Formats: sequence, structure tokens, C-alpha cells
Amino acid sequence: MKLKLSLLAAAALLAACATAPSNFSYSPPLLPEGASGYVEKPGWATSKFAVAAANPLATDAGYQVLKAGGSAIDAAIAVQMVLTLVEPQSSGIGGGAFLLHYNGRDVEAFDGRETAPAGVDDKLFLGADGKPVAFYEGVVGGRSVGVPGTVRMLEVAHKQYGKLPWAQLIQPAIVLAEGGFKVSPRLNTMAKGDAHLKKDPTATAYFFKADGEPRDVGSTLRNPELAAVLRKIAAEGSKALHEGEIAQAIVDKVQKHPTNPGKMTLADLAGYQPKKRTPICHDYRAQNKDYRVCGFPPPSSGAIAVGQILGILGNTNAASLPLDNGLPGADWLHLYTEAARLAFADRGQYLGDPDFVQPPGGNWMSLLAPAYLAERARLIQPTGPSMKTAQPGTPGPVATGHAPMADQPEYGTSHISIVDSYGNAIAMTTTIEDAFGSRQMVKGFLLNNELTDFSFAPADAQGRPIANRVQPGKRPRSSMAPTLVFDKATNQLVMSGGSPGGALIIHFTAKTLYGVLNWGMMPQQAINLPNFGSLNGPSLLEEKRFPPATVEALRARGAEVREQALTSGLQAIARGQAHGTPLWLGGADPRREGVVMGD
Repeated sequence: MKLKLSLLAAAALLAACATAPSNFSYSPPLLPEGASGYVEKPGWATSKFAVAAANPLATDAGYQVLKAGGSAIDAAIAVQMVLTLVEPQSSGIGGGAFLLHYNGRDVEAFDGRETAPAGVDDKLFLGADGKPVAFYEGVVGGRSVGVPGTVRMLEVAHKQYGKLPWAQLIQPAIVLAEGGFKVSPRLNTMAKGDAHLKKDPTATAYFFKADGEPRDVGSTLRNPELAAVLRKIAAEGSKALHEGEIAQAIVDKVQKHPTNPGKMTLADLAGYQPKKRTPICHDYRAQNKDYRVCGFPPPSSGAIAVGQILGILGNTNAASLPLDNGLPGADWLHLYTEAARLAFADRGQYLGDPDFVQPPGGNWMSLLAPAYLAERARLIQPTGPSMKTAQPGTPGPVATGHAPMADQPEYGTSHISIVDSYGNAIAMTTTIEDAFGSRQMVKGFLLNNELTDFSFAPADAQGRPIANRVQPGKRPRSSMAPTLVFDKATNQLVMSGGSPGGALIIHFTAKTLYGVLNWGMMPQQAINLPNFGSLNGPSLLEEKRFPPATVEALRARGAEVREQALTSGLQAIARGQAHGTPLWLGGADPRREGVVMGD
């Protein structure tokens, strides 16, 4: 849907009149709008700063921080703490996150991914028969819980780039936890549909009424236990979570689960360290313009897979194929899903924690080398048939001894994009993995089930190890793809974006990048496009969003096509202008409750 120029001009005028107060004092907003399902969103325009997050209360907290003179990092902290409260099914202080930060000159990658406890081994998810357990047998309980990293990572980033005091940034979440917030339609819907949340008595008491039904939409939910935890974090920093009574409560919850205990110890929590990594950046040309696309390196597979898909498509005639009544047509979707199969074949073969797994050819950029992507693109038959399942390539001179990882479910997650008035920007994807994580609630927050992002099977039938197998202290492979895009000639920020959605994060993000850069769409228009992709199997199309002729044309090329719900949660902010006035154009996914705010 197109943004009206009058809206753009009004936003610019309002922004020009805005003044930032000198001190930050949080005021809870009136009940914001938001619903589960598909809700049309207008797109937003601001001129000074913008914040896009998955829940209106979280977005508002970030907005108030930015308005008070806070940095993008400051706003991200406020947003994350509120998301812990209002979107507990997706992310929180019991999970991990990848933060991509632009400081006006350089891009930095802050890794707050969870780690495997020191006491685990690669047989963590094998049953007594030596075979991998069923997915939810691994998820629910203490066994799946990784050492959380979000708070400690944000603390490191804040020490470098914060402008407002740490304690102030926690205040919005404390105020809302103590005073209460209105249960959103999405939280109600997710709780109602979850088969495992009631297995934890603490979670049952919090999320459900006495009659067993989830808390009503619009009812007020208070969380004094979380407020107390947040007060300690505000006063003591991440040490409050990683040491002392809160850490002991986490360890007890994990180790003393009655049927599925885990191995986490106080030493694991105390010893957790975030890492600063070198981002994965690659060149991308679209509409005769050169861009630099930056994303998160391994242990995330997101940036490499997105970069491979875009790079492989660039070696086909995809750019010459027009949209079909505003939608990707069958010819373009065939090329995209074939490129996706090739990228996911490499992902399954090579990607894992770089502290444990060597990149092919000694450098992760071997997977994005132009000659290699051109070689991969030559495997695509432009008019079909579909390859259905691709094999991994050989991007470097050194052959790997690893076996490909079998496909496993991935879920959960939330994305935050922020640009501040100082020239900084962030793209941060944050998660507890599955909806409601391990279904273990302690002191008002949920613990992640991030260890199920490892391969349940440590090796293949021939005994070859899998790169993403469980190992002590290792970070599980992720699909999270926080992305920052720059004009290559000027190094000017063009876009910040990302999404939740498990392995499909890669496709949701690639779709939005392609829509903005190749098809000239505003972020909201690109986000609104129907979702599509392949995980190196069937072609996946968002149900009821593509014409039957498109579906049949893909099937005629030999692809197995599945139409299903593909619920992204995209947020994006891109540079634009109206009447010569520079603006930030924001978009939030109509499939979730997110909004964009700014001045």
C-alpha cells in the first residue's frame, strides 16, 4: 500500500517542530492498537529517528528513550526489556540475541547467542536407543536451556554506545510489570494454542485463568516477580542475572525438572561472555546502484544464506522479470526457490559456531565469492525442471569432513530496527527459540530452548560429524538475519531490517531486501508482499496469497508446492524522501502486532 505524500510531509513537519527533553522519564501510553492475524498497516514516515518493534508498548518505550536523547543502543535495551514482559513467547532476558550496530562509520556485530552448558555432550538429544528424541521431547524441560546472553550482550554494547544511564532504560519495563499491561490478542492466541505451557505450574498460574483458559484479551496482567528481577538488573547490571539468587533459581529450574532435567550450572551462568564479531558484508547491485549489505556472521547462517540467494539470483535473469499484478510471478519464484535450495544445501553442510567449525576454504566469504555464486547459479534451469533438492557446493579448496545436517524445526523470535538522531542504527534479532521457549518460567520470565537449534543427531550414518552438533560451550547455529544496507559509494545507511520466523527468517528478510532494492518498494510495501521460500525441499508459498495459475506453473516445473501459513514478523526502516525532504520510511508486518514510531 502506498504512503500518501501528505502523510510524509506531515511527518516531516512534526519532526521539525519536535524538541527532546533533557531527562528521560517514562510514561506508560494508553492501550495501543494491535491484533493477531493480518492487519493492514499504513507505513510510517519520520525525519529524525525511528524505532520498529513487534509490540506497540515496546516500540513506545524505545520512542520515549530516543525522544529523551538516547542512542539506538539505549532504545534497543528499553525495547528488549519491555518485550520480555509483553511478548514473552518470543524473546526476553532468558534468551539470546544478535545485535548489528552502525556507529556512523563502522558496522559491528555483538553476539549474545546462548551457549551450551559445560556439562553436555553431543549425545544430549539422543534417547536410550541411541536415536534422536522427538523434537518436543527435547524442547520441554531443562535439557534444552542454553546459557542466556541477551542482557550481558546489551550491557557490553551500552558501555560503548549508551548515552542515557543503564538503570533508566530498564524503567519502562519495571513500570509496566508493576502497573500491569493489557494482554494482546497475539499473546492470548499463542497461549491458547500451545500444548506444553501448562506443563509448568508457574507458567500456568501466570498465563492462564483458574478455568484453564488463557488470560482474556485486554485484561490487565501484572508481573511483580519480573519487576523485582528488572530492578536488580537496573541496579547491578547483568551480574544480577548471571550470579546470585536469580542465577540459582535458573539453575534449580533447569536441573530439577522432574522428567527432562538439564546440565546448566552457576559456573556456566557466571562465565558467559558475549562476543564481538566481524560482520558479513557483501556487495549487491540492484537497479544500476551498488549497495553493501551487512549481516551477522556465524554462528548465524542468516547473512550468508541471504547473501547467497541474492548473489545467485544476480547471476540469472531474475532482475528482468516484472511483477505480475504486484506479485512475484512463477518465472521469478522458480529462480528464487532454486537459489534458496542451493543456499540451504550449503547452510546444512558448512555452518556452525566459528569457534568450533572451520569455514570452507578458511574464510566464510568463500561462500559469497562471486565466482562461486556464478558457478552455483549455472545449476539452475531457467525454465525448469526444478532440482527439488540441491547438493552442497565446494566453495573452497579444502574439502570438509562434516556431514550435512538434516532439516529440523526452528521457531520463535522477534526483530527490532532503530535509527537514532546521532547517525547510529541497529538491527537486532532476539529470541528464546520456540514459542514460550522451554516452557520453564522462573521469577517472571521464560527460559529459552535454544539448544534444540543444534543438530539432535551428532553424526550421519557413516559416522561423519555434523558441524552444528552439540558441544560444551558451543553456540547453536541460528537463522537470525539482522541486516543493515549501505550505499556503497557514500557509506550512507540505506536500510535496517529483519524478522522472526525460524529458518524462514532468511526468506522473509531476502524478500524485503529484494522488494526495496530491486523493485523500488517502500518498506511497508515490501513487507506486505506474500511470503515464499524453500528450505531445500518443497517450494513454500504463503497460503491464499498467490493466484492458482502461479502455483500450477511452479508445479509444472516439477516442484512440490506447499501453500501454508508463513507468519513473518518483519520490521524495516529505509531512507527515503518527500518533496526533497529526507525521511525515514518505516514498515511493520501486518501479520503481527508491531508498529513504527519516531519524530
